[in-house]
Amino acid sequence: MPKRNSLWANIDWITVILFVTLMLLGWVNIYSSVFDQEHQSIFDTSQRYGKQLIWIGAALVIAFVILIIESNFYVFFSYIIYGTIILLLILVLFIGVEINGQTAWFMVGSFRIQPSEFGKFATALALANYMNTHGFKLQKLKSLAIVSLIILTPAALILLQNDTGSALVYFSFVLVLYREGLSGVVLFFGALMIVLFILSLVVSNLVLALILLGIALIAFFVLNPKFKQFLRIPVFYMASFLFLFIVNLILGKKYEISFLISIASVVGTLIVLGYSFRKRLKYFAIICYIFLGSIIFTFSVDYVFNNILGAHQQARINELLGIKSDPLGAGYNVNQSKIAIGSGGVWGKGFLNGTQTKFDFVPEQDTDFIFCTVGEEWGFAGSILVIGLFMIFLTRLIWLAERQRSGFSRIYGYSVAVILFFHFFVNIGMTIGIMPVIGIPLPFFSYGGSSLWSFTILLFIFIRLDASRYEKF
Repeated sequence: MPKRNSLWANIDWITVILFVTLMLLGWVNIYSSVFDQEHQSIFDTSQRYGKQLIWIGAALVIAFVILIIESNFYVFFSYIIYGTIILLLILVLFIGVEINGQTAWFMVGSFRIQPSEFGKFATALALANYMNTHGFKLQKLKSLAIVSLIILTPAALILLQNDTGSALVYFSFVLVLYREGLSGVVLFFGALMIVLFILSLVVSNLVLALILLGIALIAFFVLNPKFKQFLRIPVFYMASFLFLFIVNLILGKKYEISFLISIASVVGTLIVLGYSFRKRLKYFAIICYIFLGSIIFTFSVDYVFNNILGAHQQARINELLGIKSDPLGAGYNVNQSKIAIGSGGVWGKGFLNGTQTKFDFVPEQDTDFIFCTVGEEWGFAGSILVIGLFMIFLTRLIWLAERQRSGFSRIYGYSVAVILFFHFFVNIGMTIGIMPVIGIPLPFFSYGGSSLWSFTILLFIFIRLDASRYEKF
């Protein structure tokens, strides 16, 4: 494609049109979800749809300003922007306003600003700048440590604000690292941790330890099917258990059998590990490490679940996994949301005709649960249209990221795509009951100035970088 000298000619207008379309569709649904017969004017700033119009106007101004600034600015000042946001995230812990148990907002007059929303684009800029430095290799321990520090620092500060949902967004950056050369093994272990976390809550630690032990034994046998040699492995575990059982009898049955079996699994694995090193059985050793790590992680889940997650988050996860049923408490939001979406049928009830949303049966219906308004009023067809627009939008971003000539722009572009995808997938997943309710907005749809502006900045910096893809920086 020939180089075009005009900035406006180089801008990807398809992405801009998709952005505006999603933003306007979001406003229409906000208007419908909080519609009041006494305040029908769309410019009534006493209502949320009136305020959202102000946020939309400001977002368009922000987008224009970003586009007219030289693209080198975002490279040169990336670390400064990142450092400023980190300072704000620290400052909000001391002078921020607490709302719904979260100390995450600054009050500016009658407006609230949430710095954690702006941490996403700042982290993406810093990450892109560092990973684009000369000689950077993700396989180096030092490089991986610094990358982890860039990502986890804002996540940790946001976690201290008691905003677990926003903190979890930062883990989506692992997909960017995977695109830039991170081993797929990391993704495998990440998925394994999620599965183990869920299983640890659903079944007892003893049962899960026995399941893991059984899988490990099968793996040992597959790697060494010779019966006599394989037979040594379960013997090690049985010997460990018998030894601990006898010691427990001497101590007067101080410990329960379940505890002894768990400890015997660990001790037996350590013995197998030593046997693996002596016989130079590399794959045996790998299985041992995976098994030990899985056991340790499994027994740490209780602590994380009971001491790090908030009570409302514990209740929502228990409700999602079917461990406890609380339809009038933790499960109320999701149940009402599913009722609203299901009641829309194929074509929906029509604009302003949603009864579930109209009578406030669905809490947070214009913010975290805005998608239930789409499902109720526009039905299955409207829901598919909105999801389809988001998928086209995200696919377009990935395509733009791949065509970048600089590593900085490519890495930043992928960061934009994965952040928006995480919000899109989790938010809609919350409303239909396949994801836990962690309180994150649907990009460009949910009510709120901070989220809309942060997503706008995140997106339009990339659009500006893409418009300068022929330049060197």
